[in-house]
Amino acid sequence: MPTPDLSSLLPTLTRIAESLERLAPPPTNPSILADPSVDAFLWQEALGTLCPVPHMRAQPLALLCGIESQKERVMANTRYFARGLEANNVMLWGARGMGKSSLVKASIAAVNAELRADSKAPLALIEIPRHELRSLPKLLALLRQSSRRFILFCDDLSFEEQDADYKSLKSVLDGGIAGRPDNVIIYATSNRRHLMPRRMIENESSDAINPSEAIEEKVSLSDRFGLWIGLYGASQNDYLAIIDAYAKERDLLIDKKDLHRRALQWAMTRGSRSGRVAIQFITALSAELSSH
Repeated sequence: MPTPDLSSLLPTLTRIAESLERLAPPPTNPSILADPSVDAFLWQEALGTLCPVPHMRAQPLALLCGIESQKERVMANTRYFARGLEANNVMLWGARGMGKSSLVKASIAAVNAELRADSKAPLALIEIPRHELRSLPKLLALLRQSSRRFILFCDDLSFEEQDADYKSLKSVLDGGIAGRPDNVIIYATSNRRHLMPRRMIENESSDAINPSEAIEEKVSLSDRFGLWIGLYGASQNDYLAIIDAYAKERDLLIDKKDLHRRALQWAMTRGSRSGRVAIQFITALSAELSSH
């Protein structure tokens, strides 16, 4: 029987191999974490890789108005960590749209600007989706191989019934057998003070043999964040201060009284006053003024 000629199959086999590599790229090379030009990464559990974010979108701290004390506390903690000092894991919680995630990114960008001015290695922000928290041990094993300092960021963190992912986070926060690396801390944001809906805590209380222990198990996760920072709904003055800051930053040519009147009308249609509502108004107003 003649030997088959496999050379004709080579192009097809090459295409198959290349397709498989695209579907399952090689594990992240730790050297990518040392690139000082990259400030942020996205963790992809399914692929076990870190995806660099070339340009992290962060608002200047000066534009985050009405949360001065919160900014000071987050900046101080971030600076401590950047300098190799003891720092806390941080939970930012409170009203929606008040700049919780913006404050995290803005503080890291501001501290990194200071570090670069002193010719020091910048921090790296790694965003991890809530539904991928079970992969934290895999991610931490990768970060242990780097000398850089990392802030893991989980935005809009909350848990529902039958959701056991919180146990993975709790183990890392409290130091499991492997412990959290010294070069890693965790920042998280949530609309819920205890990360879980009230009905979930109440159900645990009513169904459990020992209600107090069941409740303690659920709410103890938030206790493991050393720094709790609340952001509350904006007053009218705070809302207008945010409007003024964005209008100045964008050089909008509009009378201040007219600006405030229209901004308040916009807030009434949205049913709330917040930084998110303010930037949405400014975006719409910028487009309107530019079209004239």
